[in-house]
Amino acid sequence: MRLFSTGRFVAALAIMLFAGCIAAGQGRADEVRVAFVTHGQPGDPYWTIIRNGMNDAATKLGVTVDYKSPSTFSTEEMRRLIDAAVASRPDGIVVSMPDEAALSSAVEAATKAGIPVIIIDAGGPTLAKKLGALFFMGQFEFGTGLAAGRRAHEVLAKHPLCIDHEVGNVALEARCHGFSSGFGFAAPVLKSSLDPVVARKALTDYLAQNPDTDFILTLGSASAEVALEVIRTLPADTRPRLGTFDLSPKVLDGISSGDILWGIDAQPFLMGYVPVMTFNLLKRYRLAPIVTDNFYPTGPSFVEPRDATAMRLLSEAAIR
Repeated sequence: MRLFSTGRFVAALAIMLFAGCIAAGQGRADEVRVAFVTHGQPGDPYWTIIRNGMNDAATKLGVTVDYKSPSTFSTEEMRRLIDAAVASRPDGIVVSMPDEAALSSAVEAATKAGIPVIIIDAGGPTLAKKLGALFFMGQFEFGTGLAAGRRAHEVLAKHPLCIDHEVGNVALEARCHGFSSGFGFAAPVLKSSLDPVVARKALTDYLAQNPDTDFILTLGSASAEVALEVIRTLPADTRPRLGTFDLSPKVLDGISSGDILWGIDAQPFLMGYVPVMTFNLLKRYRLAPIVTDNFYPTGPSFVEPRDATAMRLLSEAAIR
């Protein structure tokens, strides 16, 4: 963690902490309760890694955690879940922010009630500061997409495609926008799904209509696994190159074999672990990290063949 002295931040944090202790008075004095509300769909392995980080920290530190997310992508349902979390008066709330307009007022209700908030994965440090959250954990999505586009351009790709598996998530839109900027022109975006049957058909149909596609960027490991299946059905000399956000054992195998050029790791395990640790320190010891510009970066890093084999066991355990 990057630490620096900022009196204004410390003062605001102290006010939030003591107000939060009063608001959380329904629980035992020595109990620490943390609520997570994310947009992560149950079928997305990325969020399993975050939950594993959350549970690992909770077990080691004796913290009670409660994780909630919609069964399908829905900011309306997320808002309801955040409202319920605020009403339960936990010692801290962890949220993802895939849609600022839809969710900001619900998060502000938490901070105004004196409940500390940490934003993870989607949202960004500027939004965290605006809403009064302690900090944002994750990566700059546009900048990471930009780096992906530049890497694809370096391998002489001319006809790229970005696959959006969660339509309506502005963080994923930012990845595709950055990807286009890395090329210098607007790359087509295929609106797809986490449902592998739907995703497989959508990509198969797209490639049949656009056989000159020579590079595909997927925005999650589940989407990458489907793309890898589709690409492998094509003649070897017509297969688009593939890069992806996020890791999984199959993605790492694809990187090792050369079928995937690289995977972008945002270390989601940290996004589950660190907030639990932070709220435990706040409640029990009045300690907190002072994070530069409201930003706790966890990525990106580009995982290439030299890294993939070493990471595979950790990926099988849903840690990387």
